[in-house]
Parts: sequence; structure tokens; C-alpha cells
Amino acid sequence: MDFHDTPFLYRLAADFTVVLHFAFVMFVLLGQILITAGAFAGWNWIRNFKFRVIHLASILFVVLESVAGIVCPLTTLEKWLRKQAGQVSYQGDFIANWIHEVLFIDEGTVEPWVFTACYSLFGLIVLLTFYFAPPRRKPRQSPAEEV
Repeated sequence: MDFHDTPFLYRLAADFTVVLHFAFVMFVLLGQILITAGAFAGWNWIRNFKFRVIHLASILFVVLESVAGIVCPLTTLEKWLRKQAGQVSYQGDFIANWIHEVLFIDEGTVEPWVFTACYSLFGLIVLLTFYFAPPRRKPRQSPAEEV
């Protein structure tokens, strides 16, 4: 296999996009599980302000694109890369396809609004943890304390 082969590079980029997409999904899902567990266990790191804001922004992005009927940009990119590589791509969105592959759900039996409702419910759970286990900013040190 020639590594300078253009279809190979597109396929490699498409595979990387899937890995990135999967990592994003795992960040949102596992992040929430850890935040919830950490709230009960008293883990201070789950209150990290930057982590929590990035986590909240991630799920809000998913909810907003779902409500607006926008296909995820990573899904669009992956499909385009697969087409450029001469590969057949899947139908629907990434999460629906992933769930289909894992749980054998027939895309025809689950309406798109079900995924929108699930994303929205998950987003609500993330927002609730902001209330019940709020993130905290590190207190700023005065210049005299930094020395």
C-alpha cells in the first residue's frame, strides 16, 4: 500500500475523525458520570471551572444542533472524507449509527426526535449538576501572595 495514495489518506482522515467523534461522545458521557460520582464522593477536581464549562458547552452544542436539525460537523466531515476515499458511508447521524451498531437498533424504528429528546434530557442533567455540584474558580492570589 502506497502511503501517498490519496484515497488512503482520506480513509485515514475519516478514521481519525471517527476516533475524535467517539472521544467527544465519551468526554460528554463519562464526564457526566464522573461529575455525578464525584459530587457524592466529595472529589474536588470535578468542580474545576474550565472542565465543567467545556463539558457544559459540549452537551449544549449537541442539544442545539439537534434541536435545529443540523447534522454534526464531524459526521458531515467523516462522510465527505469517506466519499473522497471511495468508501460507502452510513446513513443518519453518528450517534444514531453508533447506537445502531452497538445495540442493533433499526434506524427506521427510532424517530430522530427520540435522539433530540435524549440529548436534551442529558443536557438538563448536566445543567442540574451545575446547580447541585457547582464548579468553583480558583481564588486569585494577590501579587504579594505570589512572591
